[in-house]
Amino acid sequence: QVQLVESGGGLVQAGGSLRLSCAASGRTFSTYAMAWFRQAPGKEREFVARITWSGGSTYYADSVKGRFTISRDSAKNTAYLQMNSLKPEDTAIYYCALRTVPIGMWNYWGQGTQVTVSS
Repeated sequence: QVQLVESGGGLVQAGGSLRLSCAASGRTFSTYAMAWFRQAPGKEREFVARITWSGGSTYYADSVKGRFTISRDSAKNTAYLQMNSLKPEDTAIYYCALRTVPIGMWNYWGQGTQVTVSS
């Protein structure tokens, strides 16, 4: 089993920045990739960004490309999401996810952290 704990959410003005962290514990040796998703009120959960654990390959949703950066610290078993130039439409609960295989479902999820961007 793997446990994921997110932190770093909060309230920020439009144009500001936040950095989210996702600490993984447990059977982390099986990690293939970690990702961030978000869910705004009344909307479905959507993909934000992902990073592969060994090679550090990244992929972003078009809506955040150029503004958000995903990274990882393998020694700390932690993934990060640096969010710059935040917009009110970025307001959502942000969830961290971990996958142990190259394709398929994300096996583990965190509890989420709220990000609110005021205009």
